[in-house]
Amino acid sequence: MLIYMIRHGQTDWNAEGRMQGQKDIDLNSVGRGQATRNGIMLADLLGSEAGEFDYVASPLRRTRETMERIRTAMGLDPLTYRLDDRLKEVSFGDWEGSTLAELAQFTPERVAERALNKWDFIPPGEDAESYEILSWRIGAWLNSVEAPTVCVGHGGVIRSAFRLVGLVDKDIACEMNIPQDRILKIDRDRGEIGWL
Repeated sequence: MLIYMIRHGQTDWNAEGRMQGQKDIDLNSVGRGQATRNGIMLADLLGSEAGEFDYVASPLRRTRETMERIRTAMGLDPLTYRLDDRLKEVSFGDWEGSTLAELAQFTPERVAERALNKWDFIPPGEDAESYEILSWRIGAWLNSVEAPTVCVGHGGVIRSAFRLVGLVDKDIACEMNIPQDRILKIDRDRGEIGWL
C-alpha cells in the first residue's frame, strides 16, 4: 500500500523552535511556498494517476492549508480531501507554545528527564502525550489505509511512521530531521520508507 506523506509547511513557531503540538498555528510565507512546491513535485511524480489517490490530512489549520496548496498546485479541487483526527500532532500539553530554552529556566529537571528518554516522555498537562502514545494513533491509521494515499501530517506523525514502518530505533526516530519541503514515500506492506 503506497502512501506519500508530507509534513505541513513552516510556521512562525517552527522557525522560533516553539513546541506546537496541537495548537492551531497558521503557515508563514515560507511554509506556503514549501506547500506549493511539494504540490508541483507531487504532480510530476503522480502524473495522470493523481486523481486515483485518496487525500487525507490532519484537521489542524497548518495541515489543511498545506493540503489545499498541494492540491491547487496539482490542478485538483483544493477542498476535495478528508480529515482524520488520528493524524494530529503529538500533544505537548502545558509545554505547547514554549521553547526548550524557556522551559529549562522554570523546570530544568523535567527538560533533563525528557532529554534522557524523549520517545517515552510525557510533558505535564492532562492531554499530553509521548511519541509512543502518538505512535499508537498513527499505527491504527496506517493499518486503516486501503487505497494509495497522499497524507499531510506533522513531524511527530512522520517520526512514528519511521518507527512503525522502517523499524527505526526510538532514540533515532525522535531526533531525526523531518523536512517540510520534501515528500516521504511509504510502502506499508513492504516495510519501505524514504525521502524522495
